[in-house]
Amino acid sequence: MNMKVNLAGVELKNPVMEASGTFGSGAEYGEFVDLNRLGAVVTKGVANVPWPGNPTPRIAETCGGMLNAIGLQNPGIDVFARRDIPFLKKYDTKIVVNVCGKTTEDYIEVVERLGDEPVDLLEINISCPNVKEGGIAFGQDPKAVEAITKACKAHAKQPVIMKLSPNVTDITIMAKAAEAGGADAISLINTLTGMKIDVNRRTFALANKTGGLSGPAIKPVAVRMVYQAANAVKVPIIGMGGIQNSEDALEFILAGATAVAVGTANFNNPYATVEVIDGIRDYMEKNGVQDIRELIGAVR
Repeated sequence: MNMKVNLAGVELKNPVMEASGTFGSGAEYGEFVDLNRLGAVVTKGVANVPWPGNPTPRIAETCGGMLNAIGLQNPGIDVFARRDIPFLKKYDTKIVVNVCGKTTEDYIEVVERLGDEPVDLLEINISCPNVKEGGIAFGQDPKAVEAITKACKAHAKQPVIMKLSPNVTDITIMAKAAEAGGADAISLINTLTGMKIDVNRRTFALANKTGGLSGPAIKPVAVRMVYQAANAVKVPIIGMGGIQNSEDALEFILAGATAVAVGTANFNNPYATVEVIDGIRDYMEKNGVQDIRELIGAVR
């Protein structure tokens, strides 16, 4: 039985990884999860310089999910390359580095720095606010999506995955823009913008006022967007958004995702990723599926 998938020319032993920002860079979950079992490990966002992140409070629980306004806090590419890459190289898994920035030049600097590092794929987080364009996220303007994709591709030595924001009117326009810019794959969805108000304190639950909504509550939106994108572009898709178990993961695969990422579920179940892998294998055995590629996009 084959669970291997090909993601932009990189072979993964299975289609399961975790979503950026929910797993650190692997070390935090090493005592719970055998990282060798994962198809890939996706790192927390990495910028060209250290980012302090947003003021606290920056996490709030919601019905069926959570809001976060961490602000992509990270130690920067220098510490990441010195500390985190050597740790991940100890394991038999692919390494996907999530890249963030405030300007096109920021992204390019990180992409170039990673060119000679032993990492397999780059995931470009275009939900970051573009400071040169008044703060609108790169991923909310199709012209910006195509331009940042082209810029990253021009400097990248590894395949480039563009991580799409769901905070748009038509996800297919953004998917096509990423493909037009030369993206090797796309991942979706990132978090939906949300807000929570503390009625007792009569103020915002998050210091940032708004945050990214993730968790089971967003899964139907995510599955719909993955399906739409899969039918709009030819590049492979990593599906994510509210995956808690193998059934959730299989929804994304049947909708057209080549691989899936488990995010918020890691916070309340650190074994979630390996449980999803085992569950997909059990499903394939039970239903006589010899090759997982039979399931990718099987629902039309």
